[in-house]
Amino acid sequence: MRARLSARFPPRRVFLQRALRAFLIAMLAIAVSLALGVLGYHVLGGLPWIDALLNASMILGGMGPVDVLTTRSAKLFASAYALFSGVILLASVAVMISPVLHRILHRYHLEPDSTDGKD
Repeated sequence: MRARLSARFPPRRVFLQRALRAFLIAMLAIAVSLALGVLGYHVLGGLPWIDALLNASMILGGMGPVDVLTTRSAKLFASAYALFSGVILLASVAVMISPVLHRILHRYHLEPDSTDGKD
């Protein structure tokens, strides 16, 4: 279903609701990712809960690890978690920015037109 160009521009209230929903989805993804990291560092890395939280937070934020891991399983987890965290960070930013970009596209009518014969 295509939106008509003559359709009314969504009100600011609708935009703010969409932006809030996107923000909450991104924060949920980050919280779940942080919980997985904390659990992994605690169980596989043998770190106390607070140190596991610090390491997971630093990796998820792109800063890097704090503690040295000694076991092979902990190192494999840290490697996988670092890659996973990079994807989650980029995906979360994309989710949070999408309502703004969507509004800009609506505002300037830059939505792709499937009637141009190139489909």
